[in-house]
Amino acid sequence: MKKLNINSQAWMAIGITVAILLIDQILKIWVKTHMTLHEMLTITSWFKICFVENNGMAYGMEFGSKLLLSLFRIILVGFIGVFLFRQFGKNRFKKGFLICVTMIFAGALGNIIDGMFYGLIFNASSAHYVSYLVPFGEGYAPFLMGKVVDMFYFPLIVTTYPDWVPVWGGQPFVFFSPVFNFADSCISVGVVLLLLFYRKEVGKLTWDSRNKTEKA
Repeated sequence: MKKLNINSQAWMAIGITVAILLIDQILKIWVKTHMTLHEMLTITSWFKICFVENNGMAYGMEFGSKLLLSLFRIILVGFIGVFLFRQFGKNRFKKGFLICVTMIFAGALGNIIDGMFYGLIFNASSAHYVSYLVPFGEGYAPFLMGKVVDMFYFPLIVTTYPDWVPVWGGQPFVFFSPVFNFADSCISVGVVLLLLFYRKEVGKLTWDSRNKTEKA
């Protein structure tokens, strides 16, 4: 099998990253400028487009302050980007492994873009009107403080808790209730594929990091 050279590896990573960012940002901007906050479009009974925003990580999880989260994301993406750059042309890892890492990198970068610029270029979202672009710097939040746009909602199982269940009895239950975006899905798919098919590569990476730490 012909090995990838440095140029093909680099173009592969660039192509995947650009494609993911374009799809992610087109979806987010369309939802933000065509839907009111919390508006829901039904595609099928188990797939809906629901416009929500969050300050947290993937799937709406929180992680301290918004500023700390944005800085953490930038540092993490920086480390992943440097790692990818150093692998080009070395052929230490399989092509599939590098594709998975690139998906994680691009997904994280997509959500960083929201936090960096959306607060500067959009007015605040509302359930009463559709958001629109404003002059740069006149948006709803300063640099790094913008909210992440989510839209994919898959209520695969919708039912109610039995009446005898304490606290939640009679209340609705939705299996897999998080609302997420395309960037989140790329991160999740990349991580799952790494764990399923590239555990040796992940182990090699962990072992190399441990050896470097012990030598230091």
